[in-house]
Amino acid sequence: MNPQLLQPAAAPPPILQLAGHPLRWRLLSELSRSDRTVHELTGLVGEPQNLVSYHLGKLRDGLLVSARRSSADRRDSYYGLDLERVGALLSAAGGALHPALRLARPARGILTPPARVLFLCTGNSARSPMAAALARALSDGVVEAVSAGSDPRPLHPNAERAMREAYGLDISDHQPRHLDEFAGQSFDRVITLCDRVREVCPEFPGGPEAVHWSLANPAAGEADEATWPLFQRTAAELAGRIAFLLATLAAQSETEGDPHGPPQ
Repeated sequence: MNPQLLQPAAAPPPILQLAGHPLRWRLLSELSRSDRTVHELTGLVGEPQNLVSYHLGKLRDGLLVSARRSSADRRDSYYGLDLERVGALLSAAGGALHPALRLARPARGILTPPARVLFLCTGNSARSPMAAALARALSDGVVEAVSAGSDPRPLHPNAERAMREAYGLDISDHQPRHLDEFAGQSFDRVITLCDRVREVCPEFPGGPEAVHWSLANPAAGEADEATWPLFQRTAAELAGRIAFLLATLAAQSETEGDPHGPPQ
């Protein structure tokens, strides 16, 4: 007998064991769309909180999911999915089975028609103008991205610096706007970037998908030099999330343009 046939089979990659559980897959699917609290996830998946919390713990142990204390209610936490890590692990899992199955990053799709996205944070001074600038740039202007806040304040100098140094974008002409200025306008996505503004976000015509990205405020009231690393991390996280948003919008655009609809 060929001795190679007697070798024990390699264990499946941990990502397959983590994501393969039906409830954990549902949690991952919900978190791929928006950051959520445990209470929200419990309602979405229809399972008791202790069971949801247990499986969220497993996903956190696998570094697929992270948690951040809510800035609106310190008793609660928002859970978010690390899509970059999930993609890398799934690619590695495919490659472990066969080199040809290692996933390549898909080419960016085409948005037809262009999408309109509103980014919201409290001050409209850092996170939301940074996000809007990145969405416009990374989509080559196809996404019409605007931003506003519930308590508008002047543009933070580190937000301008982060966009200029990391991405070559000039947002110095940004003028803070109140979210009420966009009341009655239609959007494809309304994305809240801080927990406080999510609590006061109004409904918009057409019922656009409401998405929440729970990002800490990089302008924490300290000196500019002390907050600079926070702005760098915020810019990088926004760029990563927006890249996945553009892929989602492109896939939705292709589906809506296909008379046969998505594959069953």
